[in-house]
Amino acid sequence: MRTVLAPAVASLLLGSGLALVAAAPAAAHFQEILPSADVLPEGGPVSVDLVFTHPMARGPVMEMAAPVRVGVSGEAGVVDLMPRLKAKPIDGKSAWTFDWTAAAPGAVAFFVEPKPYWEAAEKKWIVHYAKVIVDGWASGEGWAKPVGLPVEIEPLTRPTGLWAGDVFRGIVRRDGRPVPFAEVEVEWVNDGSVAAPNEAFLTQVTRADANGVFVHAMPRAGWWGFAALVDGPEAKAPDGSPAATEWGGLIWVKATDMGAAPASASK
Repeated sequence: MRTVLAPAVASLLLGSGLALVAAAPAAAHFQEILPSADVLPEGGPVSVDLVFTHPMARGPVMEMAAPVRVGVSGEAGVVDLMPRLKAKPIDGKSAWTFDWTAAAPGAVAFFVEPKPYWEAAEKKWIVHYAKVIVDGWASGEGWAKPVGLPVEIEPLTRPTGLWAGDVFRGIVRRDGRPVPFAEVEVEWVNDGSVAAPNEAFLTQVTRADANGVFVHAMPRAGWWGFAALVDGPEAKAPDGSPAATEWGGLIWVKATDMGAAPASASK
């Protein structure tokens, strides 16, 4: 879901020397769940950060209340990670982090169910069920196992060990069933190296096909967020009036640059 950015943020985003459009750009809300690495070649610790923000626009960060649920899902089942959760404020807004250690080979899915966020500009509640896959010992196994979230993207492309320029394919599911023609918003976590020429470049949008399958390329190294959006149940606004709910199923995927090989390895 996209919202209007303040003119000051738009100015930073478009970069110095570029003409600003009359209306401020629109940017999508994304629930980030970003680990320190997508592959742990020798297992060991990983830290995971939870931030509710506009990734491509580099903010602003939104207030994120303590989640309803945080966990890790793997071959051994689901483990509750709420006891590991620690506050990690960003720009004066609540954000969170936790640590975990890969003790056995295989991929696991970290996931978060946040508390509903009231977006007054759109008069709706937003709940983004987000997940990210981390592979222990670079096993290449277990990455397709679903978590069982109300809205979820099932990866058809292994979501770890990907190069910049690779494509990512997934199926949008709601209650386990494919969602035909679902809308999927896509954003890259901007590290400050890219200035969008105008608002059209902030959030990419694609639609799934009749089987709920979508595909999108990742042209730059870094973290990419894919957010499948569906209508949630009817709800009440803070003032008691009728309000809509937006459910999102998010998956985060990292693309890595193909760096130059050492001289000895290139022969």
